[in-house]
Amino acid sequence: MKKILLLTSVLACVAFANPYAKCVACHGANGEKVALGKSKIIKDMTKEDFIKAMKGYKDGTYGGAMKGVMKGQVATLSDADIEAIADKITSK
Repeated sequence: MKKILLLTSVLACVAFANPYAKCVACHGANGEKVALGKSKIIKDMTKEDFIKAMKGYKDGTYGGAMKGVMKGQVATLSDADIEAIADKITSK
């Protein structure tokens, strides 16, 4: 049980230290996947479009089928986190 709690704590710390870690499971290590068969391929988005989408998910003004899932994913991200993620994965 102690190992499970330790592992959970470590994973939580990694996720908070690296906000991009949240994205990888659904979008792939390089943003190359269509998440849950419904999303855009985020690596192909411009930086500006990515930031606009993330802020829109956060304030509820953006999104179709993925709106409910993404609102929870971006809720705790700061503008600096969103910018850092955009720098890491967008191609333009």
